[in-house]
Amino acid sequence: MRKHAVVIGGGHNGLVCAAYLAKAGVQVTVLERRAIVGGAAVTEEFHPGFRNSVASYTVSLLHPRIIEDLHLHAHGLQILPRRINNFLPLPDGRSLVSYPALADTVKDLAQFSAADAEQLGHYYASLAEVVPVVKDIMLMTPPHLLDLGFGDLFKLFSLSRVFRQLNDRQKRFLLKLFSVSAGEMLDDLFESDAIKALLGFDAIVGHFASPYSPGSAYVLLHHVVGEVNGTAGVWGHAVGGMGAITQAMAAEALAHGVTIKTEAEVSGIEIIKGRAQRVHLVDGSSLAADLVVANVNPKLLFCNLLDPADVDADILHHFQGYKCQSGTFRMNVALDQLPTFTARTIPGCLEGGIIMAPSLDYMDQAFTDARRHGWSAAPIVEMLLPSIIDPSLAPAGKHVASLFCQQFDPGLGAGWDQHREAVADMIINCVEGYAPGFRASILARQIHSPWDLEQKFGLLGGDIFHGRLSLDQLFSARPMLGMGQYQTQFDNLYLCGAGTHPGGGVSGLPGHHAARTIISHI
Repeated sequence: MRKHAVVIGGGHNGLVCAAYLAKAGVQVTVLERRAIVGGAAVTEEFHPGFRNSVASYTVSLLHPRIIEDLHLHAHGLQILPRRINNFLPLPDGRSLVSYPALADTVKDLAQFSAADAEQLGHYYASLAEVVPVVKDIMLMTPPHLLDLGFGDLFKLFSLSRVFRQLNDRQKRFLLKLFSVSAGEMLDDLFESDAIKALLGFDAIVGHFASPYSPGSAYVLLHHVVGEVNGTAGVWGHAVGGMGAITQAMAAEALAHGVTIKTEAEVSGIEIIKGRAQRVHLVDGSSLAADLVVANVNPKLLFCNLLDPADVDADILHHFQGYKCQSGTFRMNVALDQLPTFTARTIPGCLEGGIIMAPSLDYMDQAFTDARRHGWSAAPIVEMLLPSIIDPSLAPAGKHVASLFCQQFDPGLGAGWDQHREAVADMIINCVEGYAPGFRASILARQIHSPWDLEQKFGLLGGDIFHGRLSLDQLFSARPMLGMGQYQTQFDNLYLCGAGTHPGGGVSGLPGHHAARTIISHI
């Protein structure tokens, strides 16, 4: 008899896991709380004629293996590369542009520092040397390190066959990436604020932390670990927004017989004799299951969906303290026209991520202010204008902008309801300082505070990664030592979300790896 798996949560990892399980012959039902699948990777019309990605907003980490295995292109997915990676306008009228081609970035950086321009090539070469190790580890099911000891990072890296091929210098560089802060790493290498800000921005995206927080340097690898259409280090746009990715995944799942139920909010998982036997829904219905796969934040699973009496006391204590915190404030705006920046612009620069944060010190101060006061009057803002690449998102001659903003204290919780509009105005003021007239061009806006992200998408603490990406919550320790293999204390209850290895971002790898583990056990 075919086994029946119930996947809780129709985000991209849940859909990936469901599709692989169905292809292996498992009967699969996906339960999604919202009226549409996709989790945080969805596209919505937020003003008549204006559509945009609601939460996640750009493509680079989606793994090519998943694109191929799930026939995403055949299901309509089209990813267009950006001609520009990032554009950093500065208050003094200068700007720095990061291109897909390193030589072009080096040339642009020379205006700030000849030494930094020379150093950048060496820096990217060092990253490129260790990226194969990181990619190898990303494709692993982490080992049960309770038996091996987690204290030595070299033990972790040595699990990769690629790591053993590195020379001593490369191993030292990799160890430094995983142990120091992004700020320290960049301060040691470069002298100009512009390049440090452009590179260091990734260290605080989705994290309620300073770029000088220990252990944040490894995020710098994101500049080179991703790819679009086979080209490494490139960022792209999914035509139709991020929802195009998850709709393609859902189409593949449906093609293999998966049942997808929307507006099906789960209230709890019934454990009988150490096994997850039944999934109960808010509407009073329930489903029997041979396997239950949770594509939700693991803290939500253990603290909300399971009866505390069924959970080992040590495990419950761990997840009660599991760190979920993102300083993200996410906005979409409908624009009557493109913004005009006072800083130097070049053709195509508005296709990139426009970073409004001129230095690491600025980013550090934004975090300090948010921690003390809830938010900073000088926030960190990244703006994308995807309608330049994808005109289908807005009426002719009009545009949409994504504003991905940091740092805003997720600890305010429901208190954000009293501050949402005022803080949105403040963010608009920040952009106005770089692009006068921006405020007047706004036709409508869609606002998501950290609390809104939690309420709408189940992102506890507004955490877009389902848990902080710190060393104590990575690899075999994600989400807990002993559960890094997508399994739990219950032998038929599995994890497949971003709270498992290799973490957040729209990669699909947690869903892929969880399915691989489950299939090996049935």
